[in-house]
Amino acid sequence: MAMLQQVTGGFIANRFGDPPFAVLALPGWMRTASDFNGVLHGMTALAIDLPGFGGAQPPPPLPWSTREYADALLPVLDTFAEPPIVVGHSFGGRVAIQLATARPTLIRALVLTGVPQLVAHPKAKPSLSLRSFRALRKMRLVSDERVEVWKKQHGSLDYRNAVGVMRDILVKAVNEDYEEQLRSLSVPTSFIWGENDTAAPLVDVRRALELVLPGEATLQVLEGVGHLTPTEAPNSIASAILGHSIA
Repeated sequence: MAMLQQVTGGFIANRFGDPPFAVLALPGWMRTASDFNGVLHGMTALAIDLPGFGGAQPPPPLPWSTREYADALLPVLDTFAEPPIVVGHSFGGRVAIQLATARPTLIRALVLTGVPQLVAHPKAKPSLSLRSFRALRKMRLVSDERVEVWKKQHGSLDYRNAVGVMRDILVKAVNEDYEEQLRSLSVPTSFIWGENDTAAPLVDVRRALELVLPGEATLQVLEGVGHLTPTEAPNSIASAILGHSIA
């Protein structure tokens, strides 16, 4: 059973077993560490609620990039007796990639699942309605209240639900890609992907694999599984973790 624990840096973590811990798990956007309860059962691990997520962690003071989230977690990595296996789902996977490229000697392996936009997409031309709205806003012909209504009507569900600095963080994150980090990735990496993941389509992770050094990464596709792999297919992620543990 997981136990709540405060760790270095003021983070709130679900603790599995007793130290020394072998796994660090990072949940997705507006998800919580409890997503990994089924994955990490029986392991020695920490699953961390990221700042702004989970209700227990206040948001960052400024709109952090995923690299800044990773930098904030470096003191946590320093507390591990041995380099852990880092598991990242969705937004947490973005942060995990940044950790692995910033401090590869502190990480034994990566298990990534459902990470959106690993590689850049060609930017579509903004719609006529968006271009028109931007022009009206620039001329100050629409109120701030009307701007907010328009954003909520046209933004993604995550965007509509995010408020304050978290909305700015989301905008920053969705404009990132990780091609440079993937090319320099030097730790063994398992990509565990749901075949029905629409938030992070399978075609994108296949493109990402082409950028990783040969022999550093593998891909496992989970039939009938969508985006929430930690709760939909916990055993598959656990198996990937254990595979790195005995490698």
